[in-house]
Amino acid sequence: MTTPDSNQNTQPLLDLQRVLIAIRRRRRLWLSAAVLGLLAGAALAVVSPTPPTAVTRLLVLHAEDAPNDSGTLIKTDVAILETTRIAGAALQRLGSPEPPEKFVKSYTGAGLTNNVLELQVTARSYGEAVAKAQALADAFIADHGQRMQAAADAEAQALLGQRDQIQTELTEVDRQIASSASRNSQIGPAELQSLYARRADLTSRVSDFTNQANEAKIGTPQLAAGTQIVDAPRAVVESPLTPMVTNAGIGLGFGLVAGLGLAAVMSVVRDRPLLRREIATHLGASVIAQLPKPRRGPWGGATAQRDRVAATLARAVGESGNVSVLELGCPRVAAMLALDVARHLDGPVVVVDDLPHRDVTALSGEVGEGVRVVDGSTAEKARIGVGSVSPGTAWTDLRRLGAETVLVVRAGKADAAWLHTVARQLADLGIPIIGIVLVAPDPRDRTDGTLWDGLHTALRGRAAFAEARPANGSANVDDHPTKWFAPIPSSAGRGEQTVTLQPVHADLPTKQFTPVDAAEAHVNGKLPLDREG
Repeated sequence: MTTPDSNQNTQPLLDLQRVLIAIRRRRRLWLSAAVLGLLAGAALAVVSPTPPTAVTRLLVLHAEDAPNDSGTLIKTDVAILETTRIAGAALQRLGSPEPPEKFVKSYTGAGLTNNVLELQVTARSYGEAVAKAQALADAFIADHGQRMQAAADAEAQALLGQRDQIQTELTEVDRQIASSASRNSQIGPAELQSLYARRADLTSRVSDFTNQANEAKIGTPQLAAGTQIVDAPRAVVESPLTPMVTNAGIGLGFGLVAGLGLAAVMSVVRDRPLLRREIATHLGASVIAQLPKPRRGPWGGATAQRDRVAATLARAVGESGNVSVLELGCPRVAAMLALDVARHLDGPVVVVDDLPHRDVTALSGEVGEGVRVVDGSTAEKARIGVGSVSPGTAWTDLRRLGAETVLVVRAGKADAAWLHTVARQLADLGIPIIGIVLVAPDPRDRTDGTLWDGLHTALRGRAAFAEARPANGSANVDDHPTKWFAPIPSSAGRGEQTVTLQPVHADLPTKQFTPVDAAEAHVNGKLPLDREG
């Protein structure tokens, strides 16, 4: 036998089955979110269409080009292209007063290869876009050539500077050689030979630096001439359907993801039981039948299923006396089910309509012979009383509707706290729950809705008690499903026995009865007396 504590310990922190069922039940939410995202994306494409665009491609050569380059040089060119200096130069060519900071935001560059740069420009018209693309390409090529020329000039200047230093040293060597020809010169033949060798080396180096400087200047025009427009600026005319489809698809994806996420979060936060086992556990009674989700208009194919459930409840009720049908979130279903149960019972049946909106009375034209529907205010002993346990219920008035009850609960309608309230109030009123009829369950829910912790909480225990009840109405001590009766010697000495009620199971859902003093109980009249002889 399990206990409530052990059941709580086995509950997972996040029940994925419940989350999936909750998401599936809230398909209207996430489908609506997906459709809303689809419409929003399409509307965005209509409200803010793609502006006129022009595109051009440039071939950009670099002095440092290498086959193993990973695109660093072309990325540098893109970064330079998207600067206010290039934008300002392009605007000067156009003679436009537009601020460079604003113009920079209207075009983008992308490196297709290590040396091919694509440029896209947007404007108010296609002609303006083409003109801006041409001016921007010319400004970039001019700036690229100036930067390359500046680099070459700097390199040539450095080479010429080194050449001038060597030339100064060469002049000093020539002076020393010239002074050695005088009579007073102290330079010997060996030292003079060294000066000649030094002069030859310096002369060679001066010549090399001069040639390198000239080559640096000659190489720059070749790279600058190679940087050019390889694809002339042209307008890019797209069909309006293309951006609409793209934006609609993106909106559909975002809406679907947002809707699914919201449904999953709501299933965890709202804590509304959906599974059969959860509802049975919270209400402390077994699920004995289930009905599909009610539809607007005629029930159609669900009538036969409802009739089978009503026949099952009629056999369960039998001749036990007054029974109530209490609804939670489905008053019309409870009213129809109560009328169907009344049709299956033998003899005249009185159905008391105590629903807030008098749903049973509204359906009174569909009842058959032998079934009479009366108002809830009628002081008449009812065979079947139909009421509600929704928020706002008058708990103290439920006892008159029936000594036992059948709960008709719609899955996901009430949270766990309210289900606990219903179970506790019915237990305090001494109204046992025959079973639960679950309305609109998930078709894929295969959880067990039967409680196995105690015979007194299941329909089988009630049936066993009915079979074990003798004709005189006294219960057999060994077969009673809920309580057993133990005689206590009477202190009054009159041969009478006072009966005390003690629990058979430790997990009784209503009350536990503890032994009391026999004389005090007899005087107060709280316990019945079993007279012998």
